[in-house]
Amino acid sequence: MYVLIVEDDVRLADAVAQILRNNDYQVDVVHDGADGLSYGEAGIYDAIVLDVMLPKMNGFEVVAELRRRKVATPVIMLTARDALGDKVGGLDSGADDYMTKPFAPAELMARLRSLTRRQGEVVFETAEFGDIKLDLESCDLICGEKSIHLGFKEFSIAKILIANAGRVVSKETLIEKVWGYDSEVEDNNVEAYISFLRKKFEFVGSKVKITTLRKVGYRLDEGE
Repeated sequence: MYVLIVEDDVRLADAVAQILRNNDYQVDVVHDGADGLSYGEAGIYDAIVLDVMLPKMNGFEVVAELRRRKVATPVIMLTARDALGDKVGGLDSGADDYMTKPFAPAELMARLRSLTRRQGEVVFETAEFGDIKLDLESCDLICGEKSIHLGFKEFSIAKILIANAGRVVSKETLIEKVWGYDSEVEDNNVEAYISFLRKKFEFVGSKVKITTLRKVGYRLDEGE
């Protein structure tokens, strides 16, 4: 499972991230609402743990904007406040669950498991564009009767490109959302994974193309 944590208390964010990593979760951590929105809109996460009181954008604004942009990723909102109005406000903004601080790690894990189980009942298990499908459970790329398994970073890049099909995605965006905002990965790493993806598109016989726009980024286009 791949989880985004949006929490401005660095010590708490790191503690929650470590708990999740100890349970074999993949985790990204950001510390303000603007970054939370930027990461969350990529649509690559299985769940988002989102604080209410954040710099730049509060949690209510972040989840409301994610829903406006058609991002259906389950969101658990965290706050030190326990007023009924805050809970109602969070749920009305589009959150799926609500926890007050402090909380037990076991409760967070249980809520994440519950949310992702429910999400699986109502959300499509594939992302599609043109003649390709991306199986979100198996990480397989499918075209017609042919399929091939994608590595984690290939899968993450493919999912971002499909979610933004027809729009340009910059190398900087891919680095931030696939490797992490504090990563030292360079442009040539992105280029290598784009090359791997192109070969796998060709392997399954897809007409979909990853177009390079020099000094701008990449765009997924339907081929003829």
